[in-house]
Amino acid sequence: SGSGSKWFMAYKIQKSFSGEWFNNAKVAVLGASGGIGQPLSLLLKNSPLVGELSLFDIAHTPGVAADLSHIETRAHVTGYMGPDQLNAALKGCDVVVIPAGVPRKPGMTRDDLFNTNATIVATLADAVARNCPEAMICIIANPVNSTIPITSEVMKKYGVYNPNRVFGVTTLDIVRANAFVAELKGLDPARVNVPVIGGHAGKTIIPLISQATPKVEFPADQLSALTARIQDAGTEVVKAKAGAGSATLSMAYAGARFTFSVLDAMNGKEGVVECAYVRSEETECKYFSTPLLLGKHGIEKNLGLGKLSAFEENLVADAIGELKGSIKKGEDFVANMK
Repeated sequence: SGSGSKWFMAYKIQKSFSGEWFNNAKVAVLGASGGIGQPLSLLLKNSPLVGELSLFDIAHTPGVAADLSHIETRAHVTGYMGPDQLNAALKGCDVVVIPAGVPRKPGMTRDDLFNTNATIVATLADAVARNCPEAMICIIANPVNSTIPITSEVMKKYGVYNPNRVFGVTTLDIVRANAFVAELKGLDPARVNVPVIGGHAGKTIIPLISQATPKVEFPADQLSALTARIQDAGTEVVKAKAGAGSATLSMAYAGARFTFSVLDAMNGKEGVVECAYVRSEETECKYFSTPLLLGKHGIEKNLGLGKLSAFEENLVADAIGELKGSIKKGEDFVANMK
């Protein structure tokens, strides 16, 4: 009862080593006024892990910041608008979350967003490299399979690239897999954990149902349909929204979940594991998503692919070509930048 019943208390709050009930992280959201940015900023404002919330966008940020600043939680909110305020928004940030960019419309693939979003992500990564090169960088902007190579190459140009601190947020794939498996099996989704590896688009999304906890089994046809639904879930939402955008609320939830895991780990919590799309030696792809043990300095250990079923091994083999192409496309974009 009382304040203890506030819904954000559902987020497990870890006592950090300082003996405080929170840490004082400064978190920036770049693209804070958008469809994902607003609900993501709301979830971050609601967390006791966040001390300062820095909101940046090219429009509407003063209003979003004023609105969120009235919420009775400790995070101090500041809004920054326009390119000339980007540097100020990033000064001293511990974590930078980037949902900026344009969403898909019906009939578009994530790769159709490349030309617009590649430029946006490169510009923002450049500012991060100059203003808070040590920050954890969490990229939501699609196509993630290419925007992570873009971010990495921009950081390299400044000599500040740390592969343990650059993450492509694939958490929504895991969240969807958990929800869909729970639905099919009548389980509590909060108890289900399905690792999802590979990338974050179409057939590069590889749910490892064989590694799910609790253990679940599906006949071949149902497994095939479930895998396809997880891979195409973003398009399911794009179609349902009929031109009004793509997944924003579930993406904001997933982005917040990943950010809280990063903050928990930075705070000294042990055993924090999340899948994310990162620089990797686990396959022949330079970037690949697998379960990661997170720590105070980002990735502590890449937990790898684990034991795959024959069905899953085929999914991985099918994904490699497309992933390599998306990675090269991102790297080439930075190489050819003016």
